[in-house]
Amino acid sequence: MARQNYQEKLASLEEDVLYMSEVVVDRLRTALTALENKDEDAAWEVIDGDSEINSLYLDIEQQCVDLLALQQPVAGDLRFIAASFKIITDLERVGDLATNLGEYTLDARHDVYPEVDVQAIGDQTVSMVERAMEAYAAQDTDACFDINESDDELDAMCEHASQTVVRDLIESELDDGTEVETVLEDVSRLLLTVRDLERIGDHAVNIAARTLYMVENDDELIY
Repeated sequence: MARQNYQEKLASLEEDVLYMSEVVVDRLRTALTALENKDEDAAWEVIDGDSEINSLYLDIEQQCVDLLALQQPVAGDLRFIAASFKIITDLERVGDLATNLGEYTLDARHDVYPEVDVQAIGDQTVSMVERAMEAYAAQDTDACFDINESDDELDAMCEHASQTVVRDLIESELDDGTEVETVLEDVSRLLLTVRDLERIGDHAVNIAARTLYMVENDDELIY
């Protein structure tokens, strides 16, 4: 009976981690929609919803602590619990970065550099997080390496976007001092948006790395 209860707790932990990831991805999608449409209601939904993600994190953290302290797992179970704890840490950070996007939406004044496709970058990050969690659920190690490769594509997209903004800013001619200040604020916000999306991709890679370690005791992607 004790062994059965232990296995049920492990299964419950996995279910809760996957549920937390669904909430985080939903917030991230909402944040990207808010950015695209300058939707302040959606932005506030993301910002106000961060407390739910934090609560989920704390609840699952306690599950991990209890399993480690009371069950003293070894080998594969120990790696599963440790990986799950690291993964919810990355998910919590993705939630924080989604909140940043919501705050950028509230502060945005103008559309700047429409040639920078923020939504395409955002779609890449959402896909990476979703695929990383699918790999965790399916214990798919091949997918872990694919996600790591996808991060190279995301980094290239972000670098191109940042270079475009900086180059155009240098080449632009603005005479009105107030307009210059406004443009600089919007440009800064756009660069922060690109940076935060790139960081979300890094967290997706972290999830994939922990999954690989969990399944095969392979730390190749952990850095």
